Amino acid sequence: MSNETYLNHPTFGLLYRVCLLEEHQELFTTLYAQRLFFLVTVGPKKVSFDPISRSDARLLVENRLRNLRRRSNMQEFNSLNQTYQQTFSV
Repeated sequence: MSNETYLNHPTFGLLYRVCLLEEHQELFTTLYAQRLFFLVTVGPKKVSFDPISRSDARLLVENRLRNLRRRSNMQEFNSLNQTYQQTFSV
């Protein structure tokens, strides 16, 4: 079973979920280039796509990694760390 999540953006097409940041808030990137990042917030009646810079996206993921390590959630930490390396080590 795959944990991959995709969303269809009205302008940029298919987006791939990088990670869950907080409840109702996730980080997505364009599927192929992984150069455009979006902070996606799911509300009760709508989904908002807020474009953010690559450096801001990286900072959000680093903060999420720190929180996971603090809570000793090593399985999720290792999975997100691998995604982090693949996404931002280019």
